[in-house]
Amino acid sequence: MSRRAHRGTATEVDDREAATVLLSAALLEIRYLSRPVRRESEEASPADDLQHIWFLADLCHNLPGVARPRAWPPSRTNAPRSRREQAMMERPMSWTWNTAGPEGRAWITAQLDRAHCPWTPPPPLPDAAKEPPELSLRQRLGLPLRWPIRAPAGHQPLPAEARVLKAVDAQTLFALYAEAGRLRLGLGTGGPWLRAHLDQHGTHYLVPDPPGYYWPGNSNGRGGKIDWWQCTTLLRMTDGEQVTSRIAVLPETFAALPSTLSRSRQRRLVHLARATERGIGLWRHDHKADCDPRSCGFVPEQPPDETGAS
Repeated sequence: MSRRAHRGTATEVDDREAATVLLSAALLEIRYLSRPVRRESEEASPADDLQHIWFLADLCHNLPGVARPRAWPPSRTNAPRSRREQAMMERPMSWTWNTAGPEGRAWITAQLDRAHCPWTPPPPLPDAAKEPPELSLRQRLGLPLRWPIRAPAGHQPLPAEARVLKAVDAQTLFALYAEAGRLRLGLGTGGPWLRAHLDQHGTHYLVPDPPGYYWPGNSNGRGGKIDWWQCTTLLRMTDGEQVTSRIAVLPETFAALPSTLSRSRQRRLVHLARATERGIGLWRHDHKADCDPRSCGFVPEQPPDETGAS
């Protein structure tokens, strides 16, 4: 993406060119700060210099990927990109600029000004939408007939018993979390917070939908192979909002769950779950200010008393 516009005699640079300039400036500063002659300077403070080197490394560590962009495949084949992912594809400097803070933004602007490189900062990253995603007519009808979840390149498709979306109640969901915790499968084990905030009378959905790095048969990091399915869950919270989460489920456990939904509705719900931008982490963050035992019935665990007092 190159957005060039003449501003006087200077030509506006795009994000890729801006990243190249910033990387060069950061390396020059780091080289200067680490020179022995710098140590002999009266105004030099080793602690301050080390802090600034850390600041530059932290600010610029993502810039090589901006300066030399590569294809950005989604973690899940055939899954829609969120608005935030789309924004970052259109403006690769979005993440760096929007997470830089005042000091980082001031440094970025100063370096580009010094290099006579006019540049327009990217807009704020869009927030994940709270409202339900808008599905296409084909998705609302559960079309096409082919199962939406596909294997990444070089991997075998999931077996037929995994190509199903299942509806469960809260108690079944907590039983799945308990099994995942007992077997240490990862991806969370539920807990008191979720019990207090999940709609206990609502219907929740789960479907095997592992990203490429968790695809069955890949290394599990412990000398074996992944032999469980990462499921996407579509959860209904106490305020009625539907959010997504993840849970690890054994194939035999998932297969034993009853399947009660029509095939077309399953496909529609898969599209809905994959297009929902808000995860349970964002819901928890937004709810934190209003979370209180009187409104939620959730009492946080108190840290142990280090004095030994009862």
